[in-house]
Amino acid sequence: MKSIGFIGLGTMGAPMASNLLRAGYPVTVYNRTASKAAPLTELGATVAASPQEAAAGADVVITMVSNDDSIIEVYEGDNGVLAGIRSGTTVIDCSTISPALVQRLAKQIAALGSSFLDAPVTGSSPAAIDGTLVFMVGGSAETLAQVMDLFDTMGKKVLHMGDNGSGAVAKLAHNTIVGINNLALAEGFAIAAKSGLPADRFLELVQLGSAGSKAAELKGRKIIEHDFTNQFSLALMLKDLKLASSLTDGSGIPAPMLNLAKSLFQAGQTQGFGDEDLSSIVKVYEAWIGKQIGE
Repeated sequence: MKSIGFIGLGTMGAPMASNLLRAGYPVTVYNRTASKAAPLTELGATVAASPQEAAAGADVVITMVSNDDSIIEVYEGDNGVLAGIRSGTTVIDCSTISPALVQRLAKQIAALGSSFLDAPVTGSSPAAIDGTLVFMVGGSAETLAQVMDLFDTMGKKVLHMGDNGSGAVAKLAHNTIVGINNLALAEGFAIAAKSGLPADRFLELVQLGSAGSKAAELKGRKIIEHDFTNQFSLALMLKDLKLASSLTDGSGIPAPMLNLAKSLFQAGQTQGFGDEDLSSIVKVYEAWIGKQIGE
């Protein structure tokens, strides 16, 4: 079986690596906070002291970290991935990062005789745990075919979007819709709550009507119960919206709804909700209407 170096054991990375271990793959893991690797050692993981060590000797290197700065440190920093990979390695980044950085990494990795796939995911933490993530992949179709077994272990669907960078663009476009949909749900709840409508009944209407959405399915009960346990944080959504905004600014695409969503999620971050689930954006609306949804 392919040997794997897995770097980044956060909310998404840890269950992804766990699923690979349970499937029998030899996995070497690295995380800046070393304690997060402990549960994986019980599944048979080897712990590396650096990204370079995790990448050294691996057939496939998978990274799942939070942002561009972290990726630059993991790949280009002292004892980084680029110092560890050998010719013929396949490198897969599942983070949500800028398309420009994807292109930079792809060129650096190709110069080392290896292949790179940008493969961000959708599905949040429950899908990472269940192995039902959806991957949107940029890079060579031939390279993708060679590692499809790994994607099948971690997810339920792989969508090849095109050349390197296309996976990153797809994720930013997708998360633009996610952010806007979650704001629409929060705003609808606020209108209903301010007018005295019962939250449970209103959510039932949303799910039965044309307003039904994945946002309502995944976040409606969380909003009513004020359960903002983190599945995908408000801070990460804001980060993705900022990346999408930079992309649209650079390409000259008007994006008024994206920019409004970015501003409102920025308000949520400023008010201290960044580490909570993105559904906590409803608390911005609750402050405006002077009422908690579901009370």
